[in-house]
Amino acid sequence: MRNKIPYILILLGLLIMLTPKLLEWKADYEQNQLLEDAEQLELTQESVRSNTDIQRSYAQVSTLLDQGEEEESVAIEPLEEVNGETPIAVIEIDKIDLKLPVLEGATKENMRHAATHMSDTTPLGEVGNAAIAAHRARKEGRLFNRLDEVELGDLVKITTKREKYTYKVIKISVVEPTDISVLNSNNNDKWLTLITCTPLNKSTHRLIVQAELEE
Repeated sequence: MRNKIPYILILLGLLIMLTPKLLEWKADYEQNQLLEDAEQLELTQESVRSNTDIQRSYAQVSTLLDQGEEEESVAIEPLEEVNGETPIAVIEIDKIDLKLPVLEGATKENMRHAATHMSDTTPLGEVGNAAIAAHRARKEGRLFNRLDEVELGDLVKITTKREKYTYKVIKISVVEPTDISVLNSNNNDKWLTLITCTPLNKSTHRLIVQAELEE
């Protein structure tokens, strides 16, 4: 027993010396865990806020599409100023001879004259899902009147003040007006979603054309 006493004393000494360090490591670990939890909570809350904003924005667009195009609305040139609003982009689809100004914000006034970028969705050309909505229009060739003629593989061109983007159509679908899944996105792809009503003159459903950016 006496022979073991020195070893016991050494172990006790080491334990006493290491205790502050062990406590420090434990405190650092717990702090890092709390930071990770806080960051995850922040991301979750941001995602919830984002989804809520998109749902509200999509509901507003859906209501405007249900109301239909106003008879007095007139066509404008793609780069022309609209009621003090400067277009953020021009959308072109050669397949259907479409060239429209894109205004920021899917409001009733903006949708009278142009295609509109839904403000709560991803900015054009960036990772995520950028949505553009427009009335189907009664007059052939106006606004998104001929969007139903678009086919898989067709190109959608977006020109902003700084960049030109070319998207290839990858999916075409008809959904219920409340189906917000068409605005889903991930952290890798750059999508563009075009939204209008269908069938023509009824607005019971939504015609969705989705395209992916060609890099």
